[in-house]
Amino acid sequence: MGKTPTTGPVLGRRQAIAVGGGAALATTALAGCATAGDGGSGTTTAASSSPTTGERVCVLSPEVTEGPYYLDGQLVREDITEGKQGFPLELAITVVDYANGCAPLAGENVAVEIWHCDAWGYYSGYTEASPGGEVPAEDGEGDEDSFLRGVQPADEEGTAVFRTIVPGWYSPRVTHIHLKVHTQGEIDTTYEGGTTVHTGQLLFSDDFCAEVAEREPYSEHVLELTPVEDDQVYQEARSVEGEPDSMVVTPAPVTEGTPEDGYTLTVVVGVTPEESTGGGGGGTPGEGAPDGMTPPDGATPPDGMTPPGQP
Repeated sequence: MGKTPTTGPVLGRRQAIAVGGGAALATTALAGCATAGDGGSGTTTAASSSPTTGERVCVLSPEVTEGPYYLDGQLVREDITEGKQGFPLELAITVVDYANGCAPLAGENVAVEIWHCDAWGYYSGYTEASPGGEVPAEDGEGDEDSFLRGVQPADEEGTAVFRTIVPGWYSPRVTHIHLKVHTQGEIDTTYEGGTTVHTGQLLFSDDFCAEVAEREPYSEHVLELTPVEDDQVYQEARSVEGEPDSMVVTPAPVTEGTPEDGYTLTVVVGVTPEESTGGGGGGTPGEGAPDGMTPPDGATPPDGMTPPGQP
């Protein structure tokens, strides 16, 4: 079948996403900082004993599974799109040190890594795996082992910026983006060595997912959306004892814009750098890290990961 254009008719307005700020398109499996006194915003709040910085309450981002689709050794780059069709998304991730008053985590070769599926639910490296539902064949755009994956060094403010597309979805997950935070590795064309200090996911709100699902190219994937409340990663994070509100999805305030503007997601991730969650370069999680998850039918998890047979 013919390919749809790289960028479909974006919703006729610009969507800003700011965890801890005024706007939030998605919120995240890892809200890093919430505004003090902003109890009605839907963002995660912290206990009164939490460190504070300025007007923000410092929130530790919960660890969640890296899932079965992680691939090590990805390129250091800002634009990970590789020609994939979908709505443009600029993603700015700021990493802060929870144990140090949420000061920006910079230096020591701090890097952020992200990966996610395309508009129809396919991951690079696993393009033969069906996302479920009535879905077109993977469109063949980009390198089949690297599209929609990448690593970026954090700047002096602890921020890494990526240019990508809004992800699609697959069974049985809500729309999401995976991420890892690494420190003390070597940054060249790829990120090597060092230590993984955080593994998390960004979850998109039900309202936003429903709007996107009605537009090309996303609408070509005929698969019922999974509500956030039914998402297995969301449920697992919310079930952590003592952290019932560690994963919150917020309705999406909207600002006006043009279709060409696309979307902007800004998120703050609170980590504890001294607590490793796995090998450098985002290697297989170490002992005690979250387990993998069952991939869609036909997918094979990376070496070293054995899904626990979840539905």
